[in-house]
Amino acid sequence: MEVKKTVQIYNVDRSVCGRIAGVIAKKYGDTGYAGRLEILFTGSAGQSFGCFLTPGMNIRLVGESNDYVAKGMAGGEIVITPSDKTGFVPEDATIVGNTCLYGATGGRLFVRGKAGERFAVRNSLAEAVVEGTGDHCCEYMTGGCVVVLGKVGRNVAAGMTGGLAYLLDEDDTLIPKVNKEIVKIQRVVAPVGQLQLKQLIEAHVNKTGSTKGTAVLNEWEKYLPLFWQLVPPSEEDSPEANLEFGDRTIERITVKSA
Repeated sequence: MEVKKTVQIYNVDRSVCGRIAGVIAKKYGDTGYAGRLEILFTGSAGQSFGCFLTPGMNIRLVGESNDYVAKGMAGGEIVITPSDKTGFVPEDATIVGNTCLYGATGGRLFVRGKAGERFAVRNSLAEAVVEGTGDHCCEYMTGGCVVVLGKVGRNVAAGMTGGLAYLLDEDDTLIPKVNKEIVKIQRVVAPVGQLQLKQLIEAHVNKTGSTKGTAVLNEWEKYLPLFWQLVPPSEEDSPEANLEFGDRTIERITVKSA
């Protein structure tokens, strides 16, 4: 079963999609829903937009959103882009609020624009691409993967014990902003990590039409050395972070993906 809807949304509309996700989870469980639900929202969303999403839910917002986007997300996909006639450059503007992906356990989030503070705080398994964040990005993260295609605030990766983060550092200002108590900072040298980063950016461009992401992909050899990979101890031996896994792992992943 496939359902498609288009809905106007306002900033007084909070926790949108939470009730639908609850109904799906109650009837089908965590992974039993075989249908596809596609909803296009236009406007300014209130707090907790796309909260508790389940697999099979694909949500797009053309506009902007308040805090707690994708809170408790367990699956599905959220894509947020500004409207066409905004008058600003998307990668220079904040279009989602603070504390996005709080406690997310799955799914994907693509944001064409910047996020506020505490992006991906307590993220467990979700994957996300965003074009800049405020302070405390990836705070207390325990899993998943985050790609940031722009500048971040201070105290990045504080308490981050799992997952991986890829941050683009075009002006060599990132290192002092990273909380180094737990994570290791390294360039993206492992082939599997390079593949993971590139595929997420490709998905971001495909979903959002991002001009920033397109520029990175068009000059991949130039931009790849400008990314830093943040690696907590739990991920040091992963294929994405460890060069010793070599090309054989990336071949298996590519074949599996195909």
